[in-house]
Amino acid sequence: MKKILLLLFLAGCPYFLIAQQVSGTVKDATGLPLPGVNVSEKNTENGTTTDFDGNFTISVDGSATLVFSYVGFETSEVDVENRTSINVILADGVSLSEVQLVGSRSPKRTATDTPVAIDVIDVSSVTTQTGRIEVNELLQYAAPSFNANKQSGSDGADHIDPASLRGLGPDQTLVLINGKRRHQSSLINLFGTRGRGNTGTDLNAIPAAAIKRIEILRDGASAQYGSDAIAGVINLVLNDEVDKFTANINYGFYNTNADGDFPDGTPNTDGNRLDTERDGNKIGDDKNFDGGSVKVTANYGVGIGESGFANFTTEYISKNKTLRPGFDFRRGFGEAAIDGFNFFGNLAIPLSDKTEFYAFGGRNYRDTDAYAFTRNNPTERNVVSIYPNGFTPRITSIITDNSVAAGFRTETNSGWKIDVSNTWGKNFFHYYIKGTLNASLQENSPTDFDAGGHSLSQNTVNLDFSNYYENVLAGTNLAFGIEYKTENFEIFSGEEGSYGTFDENGRIITDPNVQVQPIDPNSGELRPGGSQGFPGYGPANEVDRSRSNVSLYLDSEFEFTEKFLLAAAARFEDYTDFGSTINGKLAARYKVSDNVNTRGSVSTGFRAPSLAQIYYNLKFTNFVNGVALDTQLSPNNSPVTASFGIGPLKEETALNASLGFTANFGSFTSTIDGYYIKVKDRIVLTGNFDAPQIENVEAAQFFANGADTETYGLDIVLSHKANLGAGTLTSSFIGNFNDMSITDVKNGMLDEQTFFGERDKAFLLASAPDSKLLLNLKYDIKRFDVALGLNRFSEVKLLDFQTFEDVADYGSFENQIDAATDTYSAKITTDLNLGFKISDQLKLNVGSNNLFNVYPDQQDDWSEGGGYWDSVQMGFGGAYYYAKLNMQF
Repeated sequence: MKKILLLLFLAGCPYFLIAQQVSGTVKDATGLPLPGVNVSEKNTENGTTTDFDGNFTISVDGSATLVFSYVGFETSEVDVENRTSINVILADGVSLSEVQLVGSRSPKRTATDTPVAIDVIDVSSVTTQTGRIEVNELLQYAAPSFNANKQSGSDGADHIDPASLRGLGPDQTLVLINGKRRHQSSLINLFGTRGRGNTGTDLNAIPAAAIKRIEILRDGASAQYGSDAIAGVINLVLNDEVDKFTANINYGFYNTNADGDFPDGTPNTDGNRLDTERDGNKIGDDKNFDGGSVKVTANYGVGIGESGFANFTTEYISKNKTLRPGFDFRRGFGEAAIDGFNFFGNLAIPLSDKTEFYAFGGRNYRDTDAYAFTRNNPTERNVVSIYPNGFTPRITSIITDNSVAAGFRTETNSGWKIDVSNTWGKNFFHYYIKGTLNASLQENSPTDFDAGGHSLSQNTVNLDFSNYYENVLAGTNLAFGIEYKTENFEIFSGEEGSYGTFDENGRIITDPNVQVQPIDPNSGELRPGGSQGFPGYGPANEVDRSRSNVSLYLDSEFEFTEKFLLAAAARFEDYTDFGSTINGKLAARYKVSDNVNTRGSVSTGFRAPSLAQIYYNLKFTNFVNGVALDTQLSPNNSPVTASFGIGPLKEETALNASLGFTANFGSFTSTIDGYYIKVKDRIVLTGNFDAPQIENVEAAQFFANGADTETYGLDIVLSHKANLGAGTLTSSFIGNFNDMSITDVKNGMLDEQTFFGERDKAFLLASAPDSKLLLNLKYDIKRFDVALGLNRFSEVKLLDFQTFEDVADYGSFENQIDAATDTYSAKITTDLNLGFKISDQLKLNVGSNNLFNVYPDQQDDWSEGGGYWDSVQMGFGGAYYYAKLNMQF
């Protein structure tokens, strides 16, 4: 112990070197002071910002180097050289590498200066002071209207977290990396409480350590960026630092002491905890903690020439399962296990003073493991000689995301910036079902199967032009370009035992009139085929479909005066599978004063149906209050779908409007933006139709343009930084208020409650919670810092499986809906983080998310996931404790 203390003391010795106060002023080239400039000591976390008059004060060693950075201006580095006063003039950002915020193709915009709402999140500062290890988790607690949560019992959605902006679908938010379109996941969400019937982009496939900042455009942007941008755009800007090595080691775990009143013998309480190391419903040891996670990251960059760079990131993550109280038919209720490895690179090579080659991309690999619903005895779905105590199948998957983008940027003598690029990406999702069996194979059944899977690839070619005219009006930016995109969606089959039904002689049934399907001797029911937990994809499910689209856009910003800015954009898109569309946008900003802006926008938008929504198909087992229901999900282009009265999918269309204001008073900034979003023909997953005409299934579901919605909302972001005593207090308030309503259900002649009933509506509305309020406080003093976060999640109402019962049992339809309504009241969780700077190179953080172990309100056994809680906004994992060591050299 003495040796450890001595080492810590020696590592901390650099702190005791004599520091000095350095003060000064930061101005632009015209002599105007710049408020909010980031002033930091190079290669450390020591920093401050300029006040309203551009003044700053910082304590540094006399040999330090100060870095001055501000959006729209060139970064400047100044050696202190024992001076106590340093004044800096920042030059306008005119280099090829200048910053452009998503939502504005002008290089002269800051986040509070744009005509639409944009969040800019410094990822390095967020990741060093939180135990959250995935990008979705980081954004959930950093952006007002971003929502994501873990699912359980939702098949593939247990492995990829659906996320959304402003309460719209996961596939209504466009994701970019370095301004280039990112490919989506091939997964389509069928179960769970969020994003049912939607695809989306998997943000967790990108290592947080590879990201410099995240820009979130909270406004409709289809006219600027194309399909999927109805809710907004998330742009991940990759690291470009050189000559700096950063790394962190993070370890954390969950408290298993769930808050609730559970009957004796409840699964996953003391004495009845499922053994995650053995299959067949074996009981394991009691645990106080689970979900242990390790994350190790490293990032390093090297310079290339005078202005080029190559920056590389690697990340390893391992997370064990969590198990929470559930019911006998759902012994594996909890979060999935993950083992993953990430590699990402970002580089730029100068070819001349005005031309550079750039490239970025990476590979993400994840091996995931989640429990399906339990098969308890007696049941025709189990073979007792294999699993005497029943079994809980495991849905495991290998998920890979590969991507690469490359291009050239140049600038002509007349000031036109030209960017030509090609971006390719592919998601590959392969299922392996373990701890299972195929009951029709009886005692000869294997216990694990290759169940096949699906993939989605996307290739995008862009040619972009832009020019900023300083002397036209008070400044004018023009941009235009062309994009050509191709997509391919595939479903590939698994091994025969994963999907087939076999006869008494162990041969796959091809002629049911001749071959005899085995009967379970206990229940007298036919033994079903396919791997239990997730029946595999067979040859009948295989899909290989492609499409392409071409788009043209024009984007402009006109500063008529220094106070008034008007932006206009238009985009034409033509798809090979559903035709063409034209969308437009107008946005404006008016400077009420030097510190206050008002802004607003109106735009039209669209989203093309994904290839997965058109062609995905599968026979699966749905559990309704613990009772298995074999269901066929039919592709949209199938005659079976048409026979039920479901028409071909068409694009979703939208109307967006926003109005807000921003204020910047040096150490205090605020943005408040109201919004309205009207979406017509939203693509939804229908309810279950009786399907006696389809062999070996009881119900059928479809994708359909099923509903129109209207959303009103308000986003608030307030931040303040002030000196307090010998330290600095940073505070922020982030809030979102949201009200979505379903204005029309497009059921045609079909029964509304079957097509898209009250339960389906509740899931859609629950994806847009009424509010999320986050208060974050951080105090820095010398080597120490402490951060406190208070998070309020609003009430959520869901309808449980009682909606499938006979109405007569409840007296009336209204009484049935009341009985089926599960109300999750508003909850407040508390996060605490303590930081200690061991030396200039090492920092230790310890803390807890959800410190007081707050859970959603307890429900009964009718819930969607088979546990005592649904997958609501605040999550159901309980308290999480962590320690993180951050290093930089």
